[in-house]
Amino acid sequence: MFNASAFEYRYRFALHCVIFVLGFTAPWNYGLHLDSTGPNAHLWGILAVQLSRLGVGNIATAFNVLLAAGIAAALAGAILRTWGSAYLGASIVQSSGMHTAEASPATGMLQDGPFRHTRNPLYLGTFLHTLALALLMPVSGAVFAIIAIGVLQIRLILAEESFLEAKLGAPYAAYCALVPRILPSLRARIAATGLKPRWPQAIVGEVYMWGVAGSFAIAGWRYDAVLLTKCIVVSLGVSLVARAVALQPAAKQTSP
Repeated sequence: MFNASAFEYRYRFALHCVIFVLGFTAPWNYGLHLDSTGPNAHLWGILAVQLSRLGVGNIATAFNVLLAAGIAAALAGAILRTWGSAYLGASIVQSSGMHTAEASPATGMLQDGPFRHTRNPLYLGTFLHTLALALLMPVSGAVFAIIAIGVLQIRLILAEESFLEAKLGAPYAAYCALVPRILPSLRARIAATGLKPRWPQAIVGEVYMWGVAGSFAIAGWRYDAVLLTKCIVVSLGVSLVARAVALQPAAKQTSP
């Protein structure tokens, strides 16, 4: 079966981090020397050179085109993940186990927000985020990260779908028949049930995504991949602190 194992699902966030670290460091270069060296020896710089050779303006224009694409991917990823988390619930998004979401009493299905357009808005958001990060990686690391994240996400999606089908049965099968698995439909494919989004939880849960999108939009114009990479690390640190602070009241409430 191509479904993700219980280990993969439980440690999915750690696995994403490992893949990103490997993409940025490309440790295989110590032996294989697949990538060139230098301040612009990353996908952003390599693609900019190729685009300029193809006539897409000069090298500065090519850098700007790719930066705009990176900003768009990072921003779209942050929007999709926050929108999806607001309806799914930050506790479910961050849980190490699989759960059914708060849903319509009539159908048992979550069919509000982005889930009316795609069954997996959070995974799609993460993949778009990966495309933005890949610009800052060496070429071999970027190819590795995009493929590895794509494969991992497909495995996670299939595992979740098997779980939901077993739990929800026919209503979930009907939902799957209407709503695309990954690529979203521009038109909502099902009627909303009126579930209220929980924006504060979602925003706190996706601080990292917004930090990366903001880093690309603000610091990207300095054309410094090292600076952007540092901003990404800072965003990760801030998100961990924000989550810890946000979860503290809940932990106090449940303590004896």
